Amino acid sequence: MALIQSALIWVVYGVVVALLVGIASIFVYLYQSPRERSATVSIICIFTLTSLLATVLLLPVDVALISSTTSSKLGRRKDWATDARVDNIVYTLKIVYYALYSLDAVLCLLVVPFTYFLYEEYDEVATEEGTQTIGSRLLGAFKYTLAFIALVIILFLVGFFVPVARDRRGAHYDLEYFKRILEENHGERALTFALGLLITVGTLIYVLYTAAGLALLPVALIKSAPAISAPTLTANTASALEHNRERQRQLEGRNAGSTEGLNSKDRRELDALVREERTLVRRERLAAEASGEHSNWLVKIWLKTEAVFRPLKLLGGFLLMIIAIVVWVSMLLTGIDKAKNSICKTRCGYLLGHVNIINPVNWVLVKSAKIFPIDNVIFLILVLFFFFSSVVGMASIGIRFLWLRIFQIRNGHTSPQALLMGTVMLTLMALAINYAVAMMVAPQYAHYGPQTYCDKPLRHPTDQPDCTEHRKLRPCSETADSQAARNVCTASVGATFLDTITVNFSFFGVIDFWAQFGFLAVYLIVFIVSLFRVPKLDEYQAEQDAEEEEEEGLLASTGRRFGATWQDITGRAKNSSASNGQGARHYENE
Repeated sequence: MALIQSALIWVVYGVVVALLVGIASIFVYLYQSPRERSATVSIICIFTLTSLLATVLLLPVDVALISSTTSSKLGRRKDWATDARVDNIVYTLKIVYYALYSLDAVLCLLVVPFTYFLYEEYDEVATEEGTQTIGSRLLGAFKYTLAFIALVIILFLVGFFVPVARDRRGAHYDLEYFKRILEENHGERALTFALGLLITVGTLIYVLYTAAGLALLPVALIKSAPAISAPTLTANTASALEHNRERQRQLEGRNAGSTEGLNSKDRRELDALVREERTLVRRERLAAEASGEHSNWLVKIWLKTEAVFRPLKLLGGFLLMIIAIVVWVSMLLTGIDKAKNSICKTRCGYLLGHVNIINPVNWVLVKSAKIFPIDNVIFLILVLFFFFSSVVGMASIGIRFLWLRIFQIRNGHTSPQALLMGTVMLTLMALAINYAVAMMVAPQYAHYGPQTYCDKPLRHPTDQPDCTEHRKLRPCSETADSQAARNVCTASVGATFLDTITVNFSFFGVIDFWAQFGFLAVYLIVFIVSLFRVPKLDEYQAEQDAEEEEEEGLLASTGRRFGATWQDITGRAKNSSASNGQGARHYENE
């Protein structure tokens, strides 16, 4: 039975990873510019995003496997859960965690930068002329990547030799949980130092981008208009186009009998009107495509269906807003609890011995963990909400150095360099999200899940407590140091790893903890501002996008794609005379 349960948990995790591959692929496909697609860049970005999300979502698997060894109703271990079996589960999870964390570090610090420089080395003209080879590109990219290789070596050397937890005064270091944390070799210490630094850097980015995105995403869904409001845009454009052409006729009629032609003032005005007419014609075409004019019935059905389900977008926005507020309140309650009741304050990065203030998200996850896989689904939704909020934050703010915007993240217009840079930032933010969820959003769930122990004295140290008659059940915690708790409670590997970072390198823990209050402040400010700022239709941006696509010959709207597909199915070409007529009219307008 235990083997079947463990296998089921890993199967569910495999399904989640497969889902993450699809989500990462869709993200890369939607955001990457069609004109600059690179197979190498796409594969690296998809693999990196999948790896980092798989690392964060390993926590509910960790909690489920550890919790499966105990009975939360009786407060004791199950008969099959011997010390050897539990140690085997913990050892397996350690291998998976260390493999994923190491992979994330290598991808973030070496593979993605190498891919960035490899793409920068590409010269289309030199490649066509044969003066640039793949070997020369690889060598050039490797030269620039040497700096990152040196950085990785320095990080691991510092982590290998840096002294840890020198100030071990206080009763908390005598607890069994802290003794296990402090017992680690130099290799593990080097990895924890490197990841602690990456988590801290990611936390600083997460405070700005994820907090802003967490506030903007629900509000944008509630208050946003369609990308192009077809009826309003069609009416306004038709009126403006009619007025424009009428004014052109007036100018031309005023100077019809003049041999000198238009004067300089009228000529400038007419030139401006002609340019405006071209913009209005382009806008009119965009509105027609958005409303499905001159399209087949498949496109019209799709547009009608999209309009029917548009209220779901509104409901989804309200639901996400409620979730965001609940998460914000949960983080605030845990932050207050840690600041007030931490057993060691700054000496261990504000670790919380046991939960004193109940927060709603933690309570829901602990209760749902008793019925697998409800907690996995809730945790998946929570992590994806944080992830997509980070994406929205990057798209809204852009990739900046101080006040200077380096890259812009836009749907369908993101360059490969920006996509790789954004992937690195998302990797760092995902590590910060991992810390925030485990330490602030749901600390009890992340550490022990639904585990409880029977708080009764034992006759022999190796006995299991028995609470069948007297229910003296207590939730497992770091400060539970009785013999009964030692025999029953097992902390999750993921939360223990994060605690190892904050205890051994407390300066990381202090920065990460107080940065969470910065996260809460940024969310509150952006949320209040976004409630009173109505998003407007960016017509200029839509026109610029259409102009870029038109110049590159890549204007392929949904209606045209469906039309081409229908022509392929029926085997009949579109009426050539109608097409020629439309082309002639378009040429006259231009």
